[in-house]
Amino acid sequence: MSKDIKKVVLAYSGGLDTSVILKWIALTYNCEVVTLTADLGQEEDLDGVDAKALATGASRAYVEDLREEFARDFIYPMMRANAVYEGRYLLGTSIARPLIAKRLVEIAHQEGAQAVAHGATGKGNDQVRFELAAMALDPRLKVIAPWREWNFRSRTDLTNFAQEHGIPLPVAASRKQYSMDRNMLHCSFEGGELEDPWSEPLEGSYLMAVPMEKAPDTPEYIELEYLNGDAVALNGEQLSPAAMIKALNTLGGKHGIGRLDMVENRFVGIKSRGVYETPGGTILYNAHRDLEGICLDRESMHLRDSLITRYSECVYNGFWFAPEREALQKLIDETQRNVTGTVRMKLYKGHAVPVGRKSPYSLYRMDLATFEEDEVYNQADAAGFIRLQGLRLLGYKK
Repeated sequence: MSKDIKKVVLAYSGGLDTSVILKWIALTYNCEVVTLTADLGQEEDLDGVDAKALATGASRAYVEDLREEFARDFIYPMMRANAVYEGRYLLGTSIARPLIAKRLVEIAHQEGAQAVAHGATGKGNDQVRFELAAMALDPRLKVIAPWREWNFRSRTDLTNFAQEHGIPLPVAASRKQYSMDRNMLHCSFEGGELEDPWSEPLEGSYLMAVPMEKAPDTPEYIELEYLNGDAVALNGEQLSPAAMIKALNTLGGKHGIGRLDMVENRFVGIKSRGVYETPGGTILYNAHRDLEGICLDRESMHLRDSLITRYSECVYNGFWFAPEREALQKLIDETQRNVTGTVRMKLYKGHAVPVGRKSPYSLYRMDLATFEEDEVYNQADAAGFIRLQGLRLLGYKK
């Protein structure tokens, strides 16, 4: 073990894993451990988590409300990009990691720590996300990843260690069969029956959204106002980014919106089956995408769309603080200058459907689009356009 590590900043949830990690690092590295518990809108009671960290051996415990920063500086920029991984996943877990890593590094600087630590396993994506972010922000800091270092191989091993060192064990949860991650954007479920991709998810995997069968039989209409690509008002009420996502989570969850069951490709090379709930994010995605249809020039939209896969991979693979993601963000934000207007959404039985849109920057012209008689478009001109488009096909042989 590195003898020059005197102080470590640990991402700490207060659960079994990170409690054991706290004590293990202190004993193994013979160093101080400072903890960071981030409130990202996971709807957990964080009262007492700092006291638990101190009782477990931490020299100092930070508990920070990062909800507004998370929504404003991470979720909203990603939403402006219409980012979806593998065409389906709205990146709820992925986008939280760079913010946590950012605060770990900042606190390490404040505390004079030589290392940061996380509780991600050696099989998953989060280890990559935490560590790439830390490397980008301060490559001098060492990273401690206990799951890649210690000899523990099971939850039983962790429980035994906790009992040996007087670490309070968490009360068993009703969803203990799942590995879960939740923040204001989504909740993810892995493990349990989900490890068999043929098995239908059980009721325990419903937390933020009701099953569609239990959703109201009457649709609900809402209006979302956008300014420069960001949702700023709901039904006429101005809301901050965090308040907007929370309000839409409630509305979307009530109508069973935002459930996703998929097998994805992890960055580390493993296929993984998970269930994701992203009710508010799904509404935002659908509304934003629809408003762009009326506000964005065709070629600007197609250029931006060609970058969605690349941008999404930056987020999923942990390259949020990489130069390519930052460059992509500048281009994307340029396309959003006129994405301003209102979208009327119909929420019903798992669906968030745009049914109306308007914008002061609308490029839609009824006099061009109409099927009625007009004096703007000469339909005979289309013949020459088609002939020119087809010139390259004349010599093409199958």
